Amino acid sequence: MTNFRLTFPVSPLPVPVQYTDRLLLMGSCFAEEIGTKLEQHSFDTLINPHGILYNPLSITHSLNSYLDGKQYTEEDLFLHGELWHSWDHHSRFSATDKQAVLAGINTAQQAAAQRLEEADWLIITLGSAHAYTLQEGSRLVGNCHKVPSSAFTKRLLTVQEIISALDNTMHRLFFRNRKVKILFTISPVRYARDGVIENNLSKAILLQAVHHMVNKFDRLYYFPAYELVIDDLRDYRFFKEDLVHPNEMAVNYVWEHFTAACVSEEGQRLLSVVGEINRAMQHKPFNPGSIQHKKFLQTYAGKTQKLMKDYPFLRLETALKYFEGQ
Repeated sequence: MTNFRLTFPVSPLPVPVQYTDRLLLMGSCFAEEIGTKLEQHSFDTLINPHGILYNPLSITHSLNSYLDGKQYTEEDLFLHGELWHSWDHHSRFSATDKQAVLAGINTAQQAAAQRLEEADWLIITLGSAHAYTLQEGSRLVGNCHKVPSSAFTKRLLTVQEIISALDNTMHRLFFRNRKVKILFTISPVRYARDGVIENNLSKAILLQAVHHMVNKFDRLYYFPAYELVIDDLRDYRFFKEDLVHPNEMAVNYVWEHFTAACVSEEGQRLLSVVGEINRAMQHKPFNPGSIQHKKFLQTYAGKTQKLMKDYPFLRLETALKYFEGQ
């Protein structure tokens, strides 16, 4: 039989992710895709406390801010387009009310600092080796907030810069949290706005830096999300209309490989059961008031109650309320 695509085995993690583990996910929008699926399947997750970040220096900067217990002040914000922003944060924190912005940022800081102290896994998805700094003061920015490009200098980070930043942060983190393990992925999102050649160079730099780190530390691992999309699927059918973001089919394909390679066997069994609960919540009844549908809800309320009793760490309160009609 002729093969029309290249597949490759994904090595399982030597220490798989357990359902009882506490997870912190950081990085590009692809981290949010996988993080959301973990959250939907009742894993204990905290996703992108700074919002989406793309370059490794902004990610290490945010990690260091959690380790330092940093609290942001009014001096850390700037006004643009009638909104207050932080150069370190995604625009999801931006708002017209300065105090509301600070409250949102500092609440996220506290949650992230606590999670980093107790996390079993830190999952980092690097998106791009391109970084932007302010022309005035040369400050690194995590998000440009639609400020004119003339305000920034764009440059390609070097492998050594990235390794140095990651290395320093890993040493700090391991000193504080001696059990945390780190899983790196490279985002399969193509940053076409940088240019096709420039995007490929950027990804190559990230790959080289990450594999250097994984080979250096025992508790660092790599999951090939990038290769699964770019080398295995390798077709624009698996991208959204913008041709740069993987579509739902591609994300699900990566998710299937992630759970098979990175989640414990017991966790995979639980995933299947929680997935059934999720699908039941999405069921659209033909007649919501029928006896048949009420029995359906009662059945799944019972299944959910049993799951919560057998596995108290599962966060299924929302599902239970739904099936009980609250």
